[in-house]
Amino acid sequence: MMLKSITESFATTIHGLKAGHLTDRVIQRSKRMILDTLGAGFLGTSTEVFHKASQYSKIYSSNITSTVWGRPDIRLPPTYAAFVNGVAIHSMDFDDTWHPATHPSGAVLPVLTALAEALPRSPKFSGLDLLLAFNVGIEVQGRLLHFAKEAKDIPKRFHPPSVVGTLGSAAAASKFLGLSSTKCQEALAIAVSHAGAPMANAATQTKPLHIGNAAKHGIEAAFLAMLGLQGNKQVLDLEAGFGAFYANYSPKVLPNLDSYSWLLDQQDVAFKRFPAHLSTHWVADAAASVRKNLVAETALLPIDYIKRIVLRIPNVQYVNRPFPDSEHEARHSFQYVACAMLLDGSIAVPAFHECQINRPQVRELLSKVELEYPPDNLPSFNTLYCEISVTLKDGATFTHRSDTFYGHWREPLSQEDLEEKFRANASKMLSCDIVESLIKIVENLEDLEDCSVLTTLLKGPSPPEVASNSSAYNNSITNLS
Repeated sequence: MMLKSITESFATTIHGLKAGHLTDRVIQRSKRMILDTLGAGFLGTSTEVFHKASQYSKIYSSNITSTVWGRPDIRLPPTYAAFVNGVAIHSMDFDDTWHPATHPSGAVLPVLTALAEALPRSPKFSGLDLLLAFNVGIEVQGRLLHFAKEAKDIPKRFHPPSVVGTLGSAAAASKFLGLSSTKCQEALAIAVSHAGAPMANAATQTKPLHIGNAAKHGIEAAFLAMLGLQGNKQVLDLEAGFGAFYANYSPKVLPNLDSYSWLLDQQDVAFKRFPAHLSTHWVADAAASVRKNLVAETALLPIDYIKRIVLRIPNVQYVNRPFPDSEHEARHSFQYVACAMLLDGSIAVPAFHECQINRPQVRELLSKVELEYPPDNLPSFNTLYCEISVTLKDGATFTHRSDTFYGHWREPLSQEDLEEKFRANASKMLSCDIVESLIKIVENLEDLEDCSVLTTLLKGPSPPEVASNSSAYNNSITNLS
């Protein structure tokens, strides 16, 4: 019997996986990912980058449309609804993170909600259909990342969601649409030609487009495969194919369906407690502990008495931003997160507003920060640590090392805290009743008979409320300019 190619193995697995393959742990973990991703998306609709992406997308129209989450006044073709929702999810860098490094959910969930709403189907798409396709999209990303040693480290060249997220999106769309194994193989080949975005655009308004594009291009790949477009049937096998994205690429055939083992069963994701690059969460944890030695809980930090702040961190240059000038740079700044935590004792969404970033006290603290790169502190979300030392003018030094933080997969958020994060994020756009209904629906997603119950709630408030919110947003932008 002729051995399958890697690409054929992926296509066979995407087509062949059934709801019965899902384990209880995979279902529970993926429901947490879905709830967190929805919350990040709702919150992201308040951002400038979302506003620009949605304004651009309005030039496209179609007889088939899908909802932009929380914005019933905006309906777009499914590909562009997925794009805009993907941008919203990553607009604050508040979405989940996996190992090897990527943001797995943002490229997949918008695809499935757009398709579930836009496409007629009998019987209707169920919650279990959505969970299966979602996990297929997550699984494809994880398998591809495990084929390259380079992918285990924090990335230097390509932003992973733009690479593996695009293929995960195509896989999820293919599964949800019921494509044959042959069509799944073509969709993967097409998706590879849509993949890839450079890390140079980290900490800019363009970075959220990486996830929006991954979602959009995944749907396009599946639709084009359905129409008969063909690509290289060994695209995942070749160094000149998917291997072009990673050095020392070494792909393998996927496990047999009879004994399939999900990567999400083995490796949970990290959920962030504030909207910034994951590596800064170690810095915040260490800084919070040092602060307790410097001031009482409600007291002001004695900035004038601080002589020097040393951060011992992994060498990740795109998170080394000594004096960030924008919210996106601040979200990718070891230095800013350390200083904000030392100064305020906590970090939340408002900490990244420009008025907070540019406070004189923050700038003074930033001028005292030095970085050191211990050789054992490797740039991997699975092993990195942060140590912070604050030296006072009288010579006293306070040091704390953080090896993990609450929200990391080694110390996962409780369900109660995850739901509180969702409430805080989603309540910016939704009523309390809708927020609570969404929590209950996601909690019991595997029992949902019709996904339209979910997609109807995702539309959010009535158009008059949206107009009022939009006017307030536009006024705030005008006042800032």
